[in-house]
Amino acid sequence: MLHRMISLGFALMLPVAASAALDEKQLATEPVGPVILTITGNIEGFGSGPVVRLDRAMLEALGTTKLKTSTAWTAGEAEFEGVLARDLLQAVGAEGTEVVATALNDYVATIPLRELYDYPVLLALKMNGEYMELRDKGPIWIVYPRDQFDELRSSMFDRKWVWQLSELEIR
Repeated sequence: MLHRMISLGFALMLPVAASAALDEKQLATEPVGPVILTITGNIEGFGSGPVVRLDRAMLEALGTTKLKTSTAWTAGEAEFEGVLARDLLQAVGAEGTEVVATALNDYVATIPLRELYDYPVLLALKMNGEYMELRDKGPIWIVYPRDQFDELRSSMFDRKWVWQLSELEIR
């Protein structure tokens, strides 16, 4: 019986350890393609310092999720695909109380870190199956699951839907 419990305990721990090692390995490499997201601030840091630069392939290597929701800027419901913000924050070892999200046009929104863990907020790379370009809010758009959580349907949250996201600073 004890042997079975030890084996079960080890089997439950293995996927977590493998996943953490995989995330660190993926983020430790240098981007091959164009950098589309830079993360700074209170993070573990990889490579030469506390700055993480990611290309699209590095983000997608963390695993992607799909989310169908309406937005204040599109007609009807759209399907988004990208990386869960909480998965990326865990992968870079983010610690703090807030995230300052900056867009390519210098728009800035401050988001409580807890919010990105409490809700499945997406760093969307695709909308309706297509990679988003600059002209359609890409390459990254912060997308909240507003249709799944009534409290997210407000202008207070709409201000946090940063499109053309280029930088996250963890404070």
